[in-house]
Amino acid sequence: MKTILIIDDEAEIRELLTIYLTNQGYATATAENGMEALAVLQKKPIDMVIADIMMPQMDGLELLKKTRQSSQIPFLFISAKSDDMDKIYGLQLGADDYVGKPFNPLEVVSRVQALFRRIDSFAKPDKQEQEFIEIGDVKLDLKSCQLYKSGIEKELTSYEFRILELLMGQAGRVLTKAHIYEQVWGEEYIGDENLIMVYISKIREKIEDNPRKPVHLITIRGLGYRFEKSK
Repeated sequence: MKTILIIDDEAEIRELLTIYLTNQGYATATAENGMEALAVLQKKPIDMVIADIMMPQMDGLELLKKTRQSSQIPFLFISAKSDDMDKIYGLQLGADDYVGKPFNPLEVVSRVQALFRRIDSFAKPDKQEQEFIEIGDVKLDLKSCQLYKSGIEKELTSYEFRILELLMGQAGRVLTKAHIYEQVWGEEYIGDENLIMVYISKIREKIEDNPRKPVHLITIRGLGYRFEKSK
């Protein structure tokens, strides 16, 4: 049974999400703020974090920064801070997904299930014979879901891996934002360009010598992105 840590300073939200997640077969733990959450994370194994951003003592963004120093645990933000820049900042820090308040608890459950499906798919043995994709000085290990740039290992989130696997697996082909979103997130694309741009930027920081002048992951204006084939 997977355990989900729910962090929100509103008791009603903690109780609501606990009910819906428990009904889906998940175990839950709760905390009122980031400080309490850190204590919970140190005491018991947690498989996913659902956290508000605006909380007393330690907010969700600070909690995420501290968590990412030692763990890549899946992190889903639920927050009334719906401004695009708050969403982008959270994703840049390493959040995996974001749901704005007010929310439908069934949507939260659906996103939790989708995140776990992706994680589980990474843990399963790769059915394909191909064990890695290597283009120039960029190597993506499909078995361990690890990235190497010039032989140096780089940390990847689950979404970064899926995007890179998709682009490198079809090197030389232009993939639209809609295609990338629907393949990686498994949902219909509704024009959230900022989300794709944030992940592309994060990937470039890990694979490009100069992210501002990329030579691997190229933007095709008005169309999408292409991973260049090895020359």
